[in-house]
Amino acid sequence: MNTTPTPIPTPVTFQTCTPKATWPVNTDTPFNVGFAYSRSFFEQLVDSALQHARQIGATDAAAHASEGCGLSVSVRKGELENVERNRDKSLGITVHIGQRRGNASTSDFSQQAIEQTVQAAYDIARFTAEDPFAALPDDADIAPVSEHRTDLELFFPWNITSEQATLLALQAEDAAFKVDQRITNSEGASVSAQQSHFFSAHTRGFRGGYASSRHSVSVSVIAGVAEAMQRDGWYSSQRDAQDLETPEAIGIYAAQRALNRLNARKIATLECPVLFEAPLAAGLLGSFVQAVSGGALYRKSSFLLNSLGKSVFPKHIDIQEDPFIKRGKGSSPFDDEGVRVHARSVVEAGKVQGYFLSSYSARKLGMKTTGNAGGSHNLTLTSRLTCASDDLDAMLARLGTGLFVTELMGNGVNAVTGDYSRGASGFWVEKGRIAFPVQEITIAGNMKTMFKNIVAVGADTYNHGAKTVGSVLIKRMKVAGS
Repeated sequence: MNTTPTPIPTPVTFQTCTPKATWPVNTDTPFNVGFAYSRSFFEQLVDSALQHARQIGATDAAAHASEGCGLSVSVRKGELENVERNRDKSLGITVHIGQRRGNASTSDFSQQAIEQTVQAAYDIARFTAEDPFAALPDDADIAPVSEHRTDLELFFPWNITSEQATLLALQAEDAAFKVDQRITNSEGASVSAQQSHFFSAHTRGFRGGYASSRHSVSVSVIAGVAEAMQRDGWYSSQRDAQDLETPEAIGIYAAQRALNRLNARKIATLECPVLFEAPLAAGLLGSFVQAVSGGALYRKSSFLLNSLGKSVFPKHIDIQEDPFIKRGKGSSPFDDEGVRVHARSVVEAGKVQGYFLSSYSARKLGMKTTGNAGGSHNLTLTSRLTCASDDLDAMLARLGTGLFVTELMGNGVNAVTGDYSRGASGFWVEKGRIAFPVQEITIAGNMKTMFKNIVAVGADTYNHGAKTVGSVLIKRMKVAGS
């Protein structure tokens, strides 16, 4: 029996954005396309709720009105599987009675429902224990209307029909099947067009809201047959549909990724360098954010307690946060509490410069809010050692002999201790070149050590949600195989 694996190409690098000008989109679409409620209606709704809260005795109150709508279409093996239109609306009320707080929400926008919801929040607050930290943001932290950025370009409604969305999904799947006859099956392709808007206000003077959009195209296919089958996929997600990769590019890349995984094998247990593909490296950044976020810190359930001002990464690593990137998926003129946001250095030369805090968590820690109620904004992890030529091939050469990880399974990260253990698959690399695909392995370590042992960060940057990072090379990890 021939045990030599079929040679595979080096995994292709990420597709650059290739907008398709013929995509169906109405560039002259007004703000209210698809929305049932206007901004002015939401302002009246919120003001009515706040007024009633004051009338029944609330010392402070906040209200948030929102609406979301969209279209999702999925196909499989050339056939339409699902068409779904979604529409959601909500009015949320928070009532403060001194140091007591209560929350309630409704999807009924009638005056009677508003008053009942405010009363429900008030009644909850009356029977809630006092919490000296549960107050609205301090006046000095609130973002005034005059400072709200209006140039962030967050809203691009995609006025696409279900027929047009179906065609795009079919094009993505068909492109994948045409790559190679070894693409034998499909888990489907989908197109999603989503948009939402909101308005918030509270009795400390904040007023603000905006509309946003998020659109995507994805496909997942299967290569091979029987026990030799391998699955992989790809997707593109953007605020503006015109910035999406073409369906054909997405389908071709998904097929290439699946084909590259054919003839995967196990490897022996060992310790070796590990290179995380850029989309997976964003998960490492996410673990850091979780560990230095207020909730984990004041509960003392983080492996990075008291890390402010301390070296967590090597000196060549920096992490920047910028909420003002145009079209950024983590961009916003203010946080969920109406607090000012700022571009800042979170990690500089390996040292933690700041946490991710809301007003509540900041007070619990005796600190000031960082404008992160609702989560982090656009984060970028970079290395001062990275050159423009450090693409994926260069990073594989830097890896030398070791493991290149392209898929992780399970959620094996202990947020308290930092212990890390996850199922993985990818490629074994020898002398900087891919030797063969591997599967059914586990990689393990501790996040503290992994962060310290980041040797290099690639220039093959990839944006995953609100996080941007290239492939990340870690000096050494345990790999459990056969």
